[in-house]
Amino acid sequence: MEKNTISLFKQNKRLLGILFSVVVLLCIPFVAMQFTQEVAWSSFDFLVAFCLLSFTGLSFEFIMRNTKTTYQKVLLTALLLMAFLLIWIELAVGIFGSPFAGS
Repeated sequence: MEKNTISLFKQNKRLLGILFSVVVLLCIPFVAMQFTQEVAWSSFDFLVAFCLLSFTGLSFEFIMRNTKTTYQKVLLTALLLMAFLLIWIELAVGIFGSPFAGS
């Protein structure tokens, strides 16, 4: 393999790892739905969760590739994680009472 091909494979390997992780995380509620009525996700719920998790993972990858200092990486990653958690919690239980709140 050429040097460029190996580098491209390593970059795509990380991206595939992110997408694989998203799918594995989404398998948790899917499997839980098979055993209990307490977990009742619709296909729209899975789509929203997939988009949110994918966007967060790909944004994390973008931050790691394009920031230079450790301070910037830590700060931007913390902000990304906080935004992800706030959106996830709002969709789940509606802590802010927005129009798209859960519950």
